Amino acid sequence: MPVHLAQSEISQIETRIERSESPAEIAELEQDLQGWTGRIERIESRSPFSYVERGVVSGWEFFTGTRWTPILKPRAYGVLPLVGGTLLIAAIAALVALPVGLAAAIFLSEYAPNKVRRIVKPVLEILAGIPTVVYGYFALTFVTPILKLFFPDMLVFNALSAGLVMGVMIIPMVSSLSEDAMNSVPNSLRNGAYALGATRVEVSLRVVVPAALSGIVASFIIAISRAIGETMLVTIAAGATPNLTINPLESIQTMTAFIVQLSLGETPHGSLEYNTIFAVGLLLFFITLVMNLLGHFIVKRWREKY
Repeated sequence: MPVHLAQSEISQIETRIERSESPAEIAELEQDLQGWTGRIERIESRSPFSYVERGVVSGWEFFTGTRWTPILKPRAYGVLPLVGGTLLIAAIAALVALPVGLAAAIFLSEYAPNKVRRIVKPVLEILAGIPTVVYGYFALTFVTPILKLFFPDMLVFNALSAGLVMGVMIIPMVSSLSEDAMNSVPNSLRNGAYALGATRVEVSLRVVVPAALSGIVASFIIAISRAIGETMLVTIAAGATPNLTINPLESIQTMTAFIVQLSLGETPHGSLEYNTIFAVGLLLFFITLVMNLLGHFIVKRWREKY
């Protein structure tokens, strides 16, 4: 039974208790009231979206509200600040990783001698193996002080330093996947372009990159999805202030950082505040799932077959 129907039944019972003059009837109604209250508690304890069902906040407010303070009074459950912070970090990371990663992929695929490729590619892949907590403290203790020299008003915890370091972290993913896509382009296309008088730059940008575009775009989407799901780096460097802003100099909070913050606190298990972990986690799951499915669709739909 939906919670709002049970609450309506409770309201009717309370009204009947106020109007009744019979002690026996009042005792019976109070017993019914306890039963309905217990039923609501059981329903809410099983639902990750219990705060929506209880009428504390509607589903519309959850997805469109601009304030997120589930553990502070006055409580508000609009998830947009968390989504906005997550997308802001991902956008900054994409601005760093996509051009640098693509340039590295073009260099390794079309320009680098085999000896250089054998050295550079493992170095790039080592970056992917560094623990993200190291990236987080690198952003907090090294990148942020440097940026504060140029932006004195920047907060210690901010989106810019976290996004920049996040971009560095996902460069290996973009470069490696993009290079694999370029290496799958047959040499006959390159040789045909050279035979027509094209330069190496023209072959790289007008032949190889368009032919491998589906794999390159898929690498972009997968890398951005990785940035959206990152936890430790943003928890350490970006702060814990759910702030709906596009200013990268301010402190923000991502969805993953909120989950860490609340799960490590003293929030009672099964409480309204505790259940917000599951609501945010489920939303994050669907966002990353859609992006990964989109990347898979692009590869399958526009993949060149030679």
